[in-house]
Amino acid sequence: MENNKLESTSVEFQYGNQLVKLETNKVARQTTAAVVVTIGDLVVLTTVVARKEADPKKDFFPLAVFYQEKFYATGTIPGGFFKREGRPNEKETLTSRLIDRPIRPLFPDGFKNEVQVVCTVISAEKDIDPDIVAMIATSAALTLSGAPFMGPIAGARVGFSNGEYTLNPEVSDMDNLRLNPEQRLDLVVAGTKEAVMMVESEAYELSEKEILGAVKFGHEQLQPVIDLIIDLAEDAAKEPISFSEPDYKEIYSRVEKIGKKIMTKAFSFTDKQERTTAVSEARSDI
Repeated sequence: MENNKLESTSVEFQYGNQLVKLETNKVARQTTAAVVVTIGDLVVLTTVVARKEADPKKDFFPLAVFYQEKFYATGTIPGGFFKREGRPNEKETLTSRLIDRPIRPLFPDGFKNEVQVVCTVISAEKDIDPDIVAMIATSAALTLSGAPFMGPIAGARVGFSNGEYTLNPEVSDMDNLRLNPEQRLDLVVAGTKEAVMMVESEAYELSEKEILGAVKFGHEQLQPVIDLIIDLAEDAAKEPISFSEPDYKEIYSRVEKIGKKIMTKAFSFTDKQERTTAVSEARSDI
């Protein structure tokens, strides 16, 4: 059945002990793609705007990710002399980077169209950290946008208590990580269907085996989320942005022919200073 791309489309799934709802075409229709994610009282809106053509003046990929928590999300009006929002705080900056890291490598080499991602917490929930929710919303919006994003990805937070891993534990558990010896891990893992893209963690005396187990557990648990984002894209994805990946085979072949032998020799030096000098000279020769 053909789907009307302007109609609101949604999917729901159980993620740990939380019911998650993803909706698109509900708000922000003038963006390239927009997704609203709802978990209880927590609502996060993520918008993606992607240019259809690259700026010839830019020789890099201009991807910008902004995560923002406004006071109105908690029903608060800023007090004091300045009754307005301030600059991004530390949590907002770190969450922006948390989202940026796993998605940036999934754009193809040579893609230089400007892409802007804005994640806004519209309504806050005390016991749910919005960072994982914003990451999932970003992945869904990029998958729907038509940009050459080689995702989707999903993210999961993993805790470790009483010898068992827990999926997306509450904020209070993570806040008391150092004070509660029963809760010993706060690990965030992001990945695609096939691979883990990023791991960030804080742990309390866990073994390497336990940490590796947490990464595997998180990657397994985020698989259904990826499947549902794909299902959503089948119904609501935009037309793909026209892009042909540059062919560098001739350049790579010539560089390899010129430089493989001298670069191999340069890296064979055991002394760091000699090796650094030799590699620098080899690069100049190439």
